[in-house]
Amino acid sequence: MENSNSNGSSGGQRFRKIPRHSQPLSHLKLDPLVDENLEQWPHLNELVQCYRTDWVKDENKYGQYESIPPVSFQNQIFEGPDTDIETEMHLANSRRNKVEETTDDDIPSTSGRQFVEAAFPDSSNSAVSKHFGESPLPAYEPAFDWDNERLMIFGQRIPETPSPHGLKISVKVLSLSFQAGLAEPFYGTICIYNKERREKLSEDFYFSVVPTDTQDAKISHDPRGIFYLDAPSASICLLIQLEKPATEEGGVTASVYSRKEPAHLSEREKQKLQVWSRIMPYKESFAWTIVPLFDNSIGVTSGGAASPSSPLAPSVSGSSSHDGVFEPVAKITLDGKLGYSSGSSVVVEISNLNKVKESYTEDSLQDPKRKVHKPVKGVLRLEIEKHQTAHAELENLSETGSITNDFNDLGDRVAESAFTKSPSNGFDDPQSSGSKWNISDGKETSGNISNARENPDFTADDFQAFDFRTTTRNEPFLQLFHCLYVYPITVSLSRKRNLFIRVELRKDDVDVRRQPLEAMHPREPGTSLQKWAHTQLAAGTRVACYHDEIKLSLPAIWTPSHHLLFTFFHVDLQTKLEAPKPVVIGYAVLPLSTHAQLRSEISLPIMRELVPHYLQEMGKERLDYLEDGKNVFRLRLRLCSSLYPINERIRDFFIEYDRHTLRTSPPWGSELLEAINSLKNVDSTALLQFLHPILNMLLHLIGSGGETLQVAAFRAMVNILTRVQQESVDDTERNRFLVNYVDYAFDDFGGRQPPVYPGLSTVWGSLARSKAKGYRVGPVYDDVLAMAWFFLELIVKSMALEQARLFYHSLPLGEDVPPMQLKEGVFRCIMQLYDCLLTEVHERCKKGLSLAKRLNSSLAFFCYDLLSIIEPRQVFELVSLYLDKFSGVCQSVLHDCKLTFLQIICDHDLFVEMPGRDPSDRNYLASVLIQELFLTWDHDELSQRSKAARILVVLLCKHEFDARYQKPEDKLYIAQLYFPLVGQILDEMPVFYNLNAVEKREVLIVILQIMRNLDDTSLVKAWQQSIARTRLFFKLMEECLVLFEASRQEVRPQGTPDNGYLWQRVNSQLSSPSQPYSLREALAQAQSSRIGASAQALRESLHPILRQKLELWEENLSAAVSLQVLEITEKFSVMAASHSIATDYGKLDCLTATFTSFFSRNQPLSFWKALFPVFNNVFDLHGATLMARENDRFLKQVAFHLLRLAVFRNESVKKRAVIGLQILVRSAFYYFMQTARLRVMLTITLSELMSDVQVTQMKSDGMLEESGEARRLRKSLEDMECGVPESALVAVPEKLAENRWSWSEVKYLSDCLILALDASLEHALLGSVMTMDRYAAAESFYKLAMAFAPVPDLHIMWLLHLCDAHQEMQSWAEAAQCAVAVAGVVMQALVVRNDGVWSKDHVISLRKICPMVSSEITSEASAAEVEGYGSSKLTVDSAVKYLQLANKLFSQAELFHFCANILELVIPVYKSRRAYGQLAKCHTLLTNIYESILEQESSPIPFTDATYYRVGFYGERFGKLDRKEYVYREPRDVRLGDIMEKLSHIYESRMDDNHTLHIIPDSRHVKADELQPGVCYLQITAVDPVMEDEDLGSRRERIFSLSTGTVRARVFDRFLFDTPFTKNGKTQGGLEDQWKRRTVLQTEGSFPALVNRLLVMKSESLEFSPVENAIGMIETRTAALRNELEEPRSSEGDQLPRLQSLQRILQGSVAVQVNSGVLSVCTAFLSGEPATRLRSQELQQLIAALLEFMAVCKRAIRVHFRLIGEEDQDFHTQLVNGFQSLTAELSHYIPAILAEL
Repeated sequence: MENSNSNGSSGGQRFRKIPRHSQPLSHLKLDPLVDENLEQWPHLNELVQCYRTDWVKDENKYGQYESIPPVSFQNQIFEGPDTDIETEMHLANSRRNKVEETTDDDIPSTSGRQFVEAAFPDSSNSAVSKHFGESPLPAYEPAFDWDNERLMIFGQRIPETPSPHGLKISVKVLSLSFQAGLAEPFYGTICIYNKERREKLSEDFYFSVVPTDTQDAKISHDPRGIFYLDAPSASICLLIQLEKPATEEGGVTASVYSRKEPAHLSEREKQKLQVWSRIMPYKESFAWTIVPLFDNSIGVTSGGAASPSSPLAPSVSGSSSHDGVFEPVAKITLDGKLGYSSGSSVVVEISNLNKVKESYTEDSLQDPKRKVHKPVKGVLRLEIEKHQTAHAELENLSETGSITNDFNDLGDRVAESAFTKSPSNGFDDPQSSGSKWNISDGKETSGNISNARENPDFTADDFQAFDFRTTTRNEPFLQLFHCLYVYPITVSLSRKRNLFIRVELRKDDVDVRRQPLEAMHPREPGTSLQKWAHTQLAAGTRVACYHDEIKLSLPAIWTPSHHLLFTFFHVDLQTKLEAPKPVVIGYAVLPLSTHAQLRSEISLPIMRELVPHYLQEMGKERLDYLEDGKNVFRLRLRLCSSLYPINERIRDFFIEYDRHTLRTSPPWGSELLEAINSLKNVDSTALLQFLHPILNMLLHLIGSGGETLQVAAFRAMVNILTRVQQESVDDTERNRFLVNYVDYAFDDFGGRQPPVYPGLSTVWGSLARSKAKGYRVGPVYDDVLAMAWFFLELIVKSMALEQARLFYHSLPLGEDVPPMQLKEGVFRCIMQLYDCLLTEVHERCKKGLSLAKRLNSSLAFFCYDLLSIIEPRQVFELVSLYLDKFSGVCQSVLHDCKLTFLQIICDHDLFVEMPGRDPSDRNYLASVLIQELFLTWDHDELSQRSKAARILVVLLCKHEFDARYQKPEDKLYIAQLYFPLVGQILDEMPVFYNLNAVEKREVLIVILQIMRNLDDTSLVKAWQQSIARTRLFFKLMEECLVLFEASRQEVRPQGTPDNGYLWQRVNSQLSSPSQPYSLREALAQAQSSRIGASAQALRESLHPILRQKLELWEENLSAAVSLQVLEITEKFSVMAASHSIATDYGKLDCLTATFTSFFSRNQPLSFWKALFPVFNNVFDLHGATLMARENDRFLKQVAFHLLRLAVFRNESVKKRAVIGLQILVRSAFYYFMQTARLRVMLTITLSELMSDVQVTQMKSDGMLEESGEARRLRKSLEDMECGVPESALVAVPEKLAENRWSWSEVKYLSDCLILALDASLEHALLGSVMTMDRYAAAESFYKLAMAFAPVPDLHIMWLLHLCDAHQEMQSWAEAAQCAVAVAGVVMQALVVRNDGVWSKDHVISLRKICPMVSSEITSEASAAEVEGYGSSKLTVDSAVKYLQLANKLFSQAELFHFCANILELVIPVYKSRRAYGQLAKCHTLLTNIYESILEQESSPIPFTDATYYRVGFYGERFGKLDRKEYVYREPRDVRLGDIMEKLSHIYESRMDDNHTLHIIPDSRHVKADELQPGVCYLQITAVDPVMEDEDLGSRRERIFSLSTGTVRARVFDRFLFDTPFTKNGKTQGGLEDQWKRRTVLQTEGSFPALVNRLLVMKSESLEFSPVENAIGMIETRTAALRNELEEPRSSEGDQLPRLQSLQRILQGSVAVQVNSGVLSVCTAFLSGEPATRLRSQELQQLIAALLEFMAVCKRAIRVHFRLIGEEDQDFHTQLVNGFQSLTAELSHYIPAILAEL
């Protein structure tokens, strides 16, 4: 793998030098006298080297990781059946105009735009990428943060930055103006001052101000004072003291030297004063002020201020101080990002200046006893600016770019909030008039800020004030400073003087005239060191007070004779004018060596004059002192030195070190040993301050001393390190100061001496071996183990420096440093040491000591570091040594150590490129890692399982986002590296199944990532071994789909306590909407699997925007996983086609299972878009297998889901579902030439889908209507037959020849499905009225039964439902018909299969009973064999069962002749089975049946099995029934009134407020268009069934009983009714006007049917004229009588029934009361006028009929006479009388009648 830049730094330079120039004062030369001959003082040399040489930083130590930018995610669209988010988004996007576009980008977002349409991977990608979707890993770890992940590792090393403290501000004096208009220059000092402790915190910064009017452009170059601050606190202020020249325009201010008023001065005196003021340009102190830098509030909230980028927003405020009372005058927040020199400066105007008149000391300013200082009416303007602390390198130093990222966000927010609130801090507050603030954008006001970044010293003029706290802090000195500050305080004399003091530094006291050393720092910037310095002049006072600070540089080494000399001058005004000169009045001497380190006040006596050797003479008599030798001169010193240790033991060590190094001490060196040992007793502050040089010297001794010295130095070093570790403030495992020492300061003596590591390894190794051999090594050994990290890192850095120096010059530019081969001896020593340490880890782990775990991490880092330096195979020896010690599944603690060890080593930058142990091997570490992780998953320890899974995910994320490994070949290499893991999991699946859900997710995401980047040849290996193994692989894929399905809320295991903490921290910030939502980490925590069990609660607690983001990631994860599995499945399908893998080719269960899984999950749109091309290809390649019977279940599920998707509202999904169905149809044609089976399959699935999909919805009026889903499904089914659209994904392959593809059949298929859908829908719509409208209910069941006829099971199911419904309604005949239909289905199937006792003839006879039994016995029944369905369930027994049910129901309906036919079908079965008992039962039944038939026929009252009514519906509220007519079959006892009531009850409930129901009372023809709108009409008419052979044209009246003569099947499909009417418009007329209309109705099917009502298909009508009616009436009566007379009676003896019926008919024909019938005909037609209107033919017919009627009556009377007994004589007489009178009447009209009769 190519990796030109593996070390991350160009030219193979591993180390970076960090120059040390940034410290203040580092430009100072040492005392020139000493600078040359430092060689004499090796310890000084060490010290200077230590402070001056550049730091050396190993760029690789903490790993480097350049990641690609985070992936941006797009909204995945998860469509439900009723959503169409895709379209909504399109609309939303098109609506967004340009304006909104701009604002949109301002929304901070960690992952891409919010509403970008989640298109299929866009074209720019797809050209390159061969993948269907994005990699699932980024969505699984969307906020992967390598640094963060590393921090989770136990014992992780955290880089420290040697950061200076707190803040840095610069102060620049802009102007000083007075109301009085004084215009003269001013001078002053500024320092940092702690007003509570009343102490100076920094040296003085001297400035001068030119008056405003004379100001020129030069002002902007005035120097600035730069001050360092610790944590902000309210007591920290700027102390400013002002002074001015003492002269005025008039010459001299008289009050300067003499206290007289100018008026009282003589001319001579005035003249003298002028001369004096020229000689001594005396500056008069006149004002002072204190400016607090921070509000009071800040101090309270300032947690963690030491962090350079701490979130504190220090404010600067001006204040006055009266009598020590502190009044904040105004406060403001310094704005701007902390840790950056953004140049935002604040201009402060200070108006509360206080007067000082006479000389003073600094202490006295704050003294509450002093009288109040009068204010000075003036304004001082300062510009204060906050800067980035310390070195320009800091941002390079810290690994992440800013020093501590975490606080930046927070800091800005605090700053902003403080800033916005500031007006309330009293801008307009009356009391705040003291000072005004102008905030400016520093660019105008600060000229030099712009280059502050490049040059940390700002500009040459800038004065960096020394921070006195440097000398008292508990931390190592990092810079060279060596100076003394002298503060004269008071001189108390007995008479008034004008006194000032000169200070100088002298080397010795030999020659009084010799010049002092040039050591004094001047006050004017830019001038060189002076020989002496002066204080101010205290004029005219007995006690002279001083507030001067005199700074002097010290010699590097000082002797007892170095001393300070103070000379006291008095300005005497009495001297001569010619040569005025201050008069010396005395001297004071201070030897350095005795007093320099004192902090308290010193009091000295004043000598009158100097004599040679005055130092020795000090206490002697011969010296003359002022004021009787009292100590009248008080002063203070402050020594600031990083060269001169105040601690005596350190000084001793330095001295002995020098003697040892220069070989001036006796050779045995016992003094040095003592000095080394006494270092143990040095106090911690001193030890820390000189830590670096001491460590360097000890290492020097370890590297080059003899064995005794080595051991002593090593032990001392261990002791020092342990103390530093224990006593320093921070309790991290790697102490900050020590880390800084190793990482920066230690440079192995710059190559001036041999490297340290061999010596260090030897001395430590020998100690370890002594311990291993069982010698007593004392407590130091435990300390060594605790500090092992330090020594190991030292050894490594020493090696690395040696390696870098070896190759530094010889290396061609741009090449990496080659690995260094360790010398055999050294390597052996290191191996032994490593072995000893491993043993310690092993032993101590068992005792459960945390030390062991820390040591373990240190050893891991040791190997990690060595991998970058020495030959990796040497390191692998160490690693394998480790693994041998910790082999296999060891104790839980040890195993945890092992995981940590691997975690650390595998985090190496070049991990991927590591070789194997043998040159032929691949990556050794990777194979070890996979082995161990797998072992861990098999472990019982749950926490370790999840840790192991986590390690893997983090590693893969690291590779995935690594900018170096973005090429496909790199990714392939990495995938192959980890591929063995997949094999291991497949070999031992139970291990995988034992993991919990989160761990499974981790493992699966890794597997997917590996498979994604794998090449096909490697991929095949996973599928080649065995069918079972391939199956397991796809089980894993299914697990992926299950565990990453988007709608799932992940259940996560308990978090560790620190995670909990993290949440509190994040939540406190997330609670307010104003939070920025770039908290990628917070989300990552929420999303990754390491969060507590209350994932749901956590989600609730998230800020909505974060929750949205979280969902976005989860959706993307789900989509990516599905697409990845799809991609793998497609590869599998292609490989299976070439039979190059091991799988079950008979069923292809891997494919079918995965596809089923795809379809049954909640998937995003992008997935559906990708799925169908694959679906198509798979069916192209494997259609025959997939469509075969074995895969019925698969097909059924696929069909089900395709239909389910066809219901979706989203067009894209719906369109694709239709295409999917077409693919199925196409495959069916291609492999079976027909679609019968597919039709069955789809019909079945449709029926299943109907129970899932909501096909109806409630309308506002409570009625149901068809839902959108149902409409969409119908639309999709219709689309199916429209052919495959061009734009579709599926191109019809060439091989499908046209002859196999029949659109008509597809149309038929589609129509069948639509029929089934409609039937289901109608059934569902009836839901609400089901119980009321039983007719409609039965009809809907019937429709369902018919629609699902292709599937016998469903057909039968609905028929049985229908049968039950009829039984509830007591419609026995209909129920029986249902049973017959069911039996018919079974019989047909059996006849087709030839496994019954029946033949086609039996089926035909069954059809006579139930015409619905189909005649097309096709292969449909066998096609319906689908898993769980099919004719296999249909047996002879089930047919018999249903036939017997039909028999029972028919007999309840009293339709006995049907029963007989049915039993005829049952008998052959029993015969074939020789079931004689059953046969006997059947024949008994038959006997009963025939007897019942006889009984019916012999009944005098003709038997009717039912009544029939025609019902017409007119009105829109009837819906589909409107304008249709039905014939209803009702039980025989239902009268017209009953059915009217029943129907009005059913339909009234359907009317709304606007419609009423009306019943048409007559049976006349209804013209629907003429009816009233808004009214719904029902027309109900009783009708009679028509016999098969009846003459409907006959004009006779129909008497139904006439037709009951023979037994015939009561099957009717025609009905008639007669309607009388007149043609003259009268409603009623005489016989001569009465016409008759006979209507004949033909129904759809015949009764008894499967339903209670049948639609009228056609109706015809005949009209009969009045005379025909009359003739018909007479003929009917004649026929009835004749029928009665000719009826053959069974036995002559039984005359009774005959007599009764004869009497009934005769009475109606000839009795006197009723003769109106025949007579009225005569009067109507034969009396005169109408007779002329009759045609002769009609007249003849009428007369003939009458004559015949009379003849038959006569015969009947005779017969009657024969039959009657005594009791009927009277009746007979009446009949005879009636007949005679009738004859008489008739003879009027027909004279011929008498002759006839």
